[in-house]
Amino acid sequence: MNTHQRLQQTISDMVDDHRGVLAADESAPTIKKRFAAINLESTEENRRFYRSLLLETPGLGDYISGVILFEETLTQKNAAGMTIPDVAWSQKIVPGIKVDKGTEALAGAPGDLITKGLDGLADRLVVYADQGARFAKWREVYPITATNPTPLGVHANAERLAHYAIVCQELGVVPIVEPEVLMDGEHEIARCSEVTEQVLHAVFDALRCYGVTLEHMILKPNMVLPGKDCRTASPEEIAEATLRVFRRTIPAAVPSINFLSGGQSPEEATANLNAINQLGGPWQLSISYGRALQQPVLQAWQGKAENVEAAQAALLKRARLNSLARQGQYTTAMESE
Repeated sequence: MNTHQRLQQTISDMVDDHRGVLAADESAPTIKKRFAAINLESTEENRRFYRSLLLETPGLGDYISGVILFEETLTQKNAAGMTIPDVAWSQKIVPGIKVDKGTEALAGAPGDLITKGLDGLADRLVVYADQGARFAKWREVYPITATNPTPLGVHANAERLAHYAIVCQELGVVPIVEPEVLMDGEHEIARCSEVTEQVLHAVFDALRCYGVTLEHMILKPNMVLPGKDCRTASPEEIAEATLRVFRRTIPAAVPSINFLSGGQSPEEATANLNAINQLGGPWQLSISYGRALQQPVLQAWQGKAENVEAAQAALLKRARLNSLARQGQYTTAMESE
């Protein structure tokens, strides 16, 4: 296949009307925190076992179409000797890779951050593709304060996302573009709406400038939410605010919007997704959840081999409920079933 065909095949394999993406790309410090919560040491073997457990869940491919992996996971194998990407694809779950290298302070924009990792990106993508990755993910973050994000912060982060995306597409790798407006703070939902609209306008201006093919990318944005120290908004309020911003900023050519959970509880993330899909739009409105899918899994597993079946059942339940939410058919009563 040529580059265009590879990109289109990956989009076709990942985008449908009922499945979503599992984010299992936690960095070493983040997975260490997740494991510490269940009193488990973050060794390479424990990480390998856990990520194998996730992707070996029977029936997971009915609800999950893609998985974002961390670099070390691409070359790890399960107990049967299959590479983790092959384990994923055995359930028709497309393997992908996180390629950014974390954030640092953005010079000239106090309080804003910029993501590292463009140096050598093309060379790394060639290696990752050889190891089975068919898509990539890059995250930029936007804190909300009285003065952030600054105009420079909005512009610089958008430029970096677009630069990353075109490097991916030129190599036949589908880019997941992740501009995350953080939910930390005391701001109201109107402030999150204002910032998210500014950010998405800048991102799509930059994507057009760089010549990124919108049909061959996936957007991974935040929902429009009040700050976590402000108040709780209803799913209906969140859905209306989120889709109002999206209709103003995101071209219909983008095939799929896969939300990050961004610190929401598993139940909140599912209820809000359901409300968004009940209103709908010209895009597939799906998930790329990490903690909102994995938190119940870790709680059930506790790092013990005898709990693997219970952990996989917890993952399958959350994946199934989010699949129903994708279709606007979820109810909170399903949580107790």
